[in-house]
Amino acid sequence: MPRPRVKICCIRSVEEASLAIRYGASALGLVGKMPSGPGVIEDATIKSIAAIVPPPVATFLLTSEVKAQAILDHHYLTHTNTLQLVDYLEIDQYGKLRETLPWIKLVQVIHVIDERDVERSLSVAPFVDALLLDSGNPNLWVKVLGGTGNTHDWSISRRIRELSPAPVFLAGGLHARNVREAIDTVEPFGLDLCSGVRTDGKLDERKLEAFFDAVNR
Repeated sequence: MPRPRVKICCIRSVEEASLAIRYGASALGLVGKMPSGPGVIEDATIKSIAAIVPPPVATFLLTSEVKAQAILDHHYLTHTNTLQLVDYLEIDQYGKLRETLPWIKLVQVIHVIDERDVERSLSVAPFVDALLLDSGNPNLWVKVLGGTGNTHDWSISRRIRELSPAPVFLAGGLHARNVREAIDTVEPFGLDLCSGVRTDGKLDERKLEAFFDAVNR
């Protein structure tokens, strides 16, 4: 199995971006306005970070907007090369995004709660470039759309990965001590994490090193 790509999320500064890339990150997550969760930064900061990231590292704008025009407006403020859609869209909205931004990658977050999310994943997968399987819950009064630090049922994620025509990122509670089990169980295309490589909210170089050592083992 190929080594999974690693996306380090909740990047807050150019310095954090450079540190994550130095340790081997293939993608960086830049968090826009959210109803809850960690890592939110100003759109101007997202734009300044995205501007210095060298290819082929991907820059993901995490947007909680659910209408194509609102997502486009958010993109125009940040200019990342990937849109991570953390809430659920109506199917017709994907076509509008593709038509306007054919060169931008679309990644849909699936909040893995139960078996019904297998069907949801397969209904969305044909319209996006990748799925990102996380541990949020958009059904709560205040939506939780990521950054929980909690794992979910990886057997459901495994089924989604096996059936999905789009590649799958695995997120939710990953860290150096459980990432090998996660890789062996789900066999994802990529891994995504935030709190697992942070201490007191700051990117921790020792945790980054331990995580990448575990992934590369």
